[in-house]
Amino acid sequence: MLLISSRPPPAGHLWLGFFDLAFDALYKLMIKVFSAKLSVGKRFQTPPSIIWDVITDTAKWPQWGPTVKKVEFPERFIYKGATGRVLTAFHVWLPFEILEFEIDRFWNWKVAAVTATGHRVQAIDNETCELWFEVPLVAAPYGLICRLALTRIENLLIRIT
Repeated sequence: MLLISSRPPPAGHLWLGFFDLAFDALYKLMIKVFSAKLSVGKRFQTPPSIIWDVITDTAKWPQWGPTVKKVEFPERFIYKGATGRVLTAFHVWLPFEILEFEIDRFWNWKVAAVTATGHRVQAIDNETCELWFEVPLVAAPYGLICRLALTRIENLLIRIT
């Protein structure tokens, strides 16, 4: 089904410029492409505050982040301007800095001097939200890693809730 639309797509749709395409409901994965960024997201039947805690808790990053094996950070939860190091899947330690941080909504970071993934929580209601990972279009293949991270978060939520 192809629709021409100037509005953002409903959940479960693929957004490509002005084209709105139904996406495979089996994976319950959402993808948006706009402003030179690729966003990969998923709707969770989980309170937004729990999702926010999972993605800002550095102790949990290795549990859901496919490229993060370990984190060195003096505190448990991140904040704007925070700096630390991550051990990558390639066994290389890289420095990070939290660039933007809007409590309960959005954070992004710089890893090894490169602006990396944005993390956005969009509340639908008190018990439902969408989690979006945003990557520059030039790094679009990293969207596959983000998709894996969404699945890992879903599995982590089963264990902790």
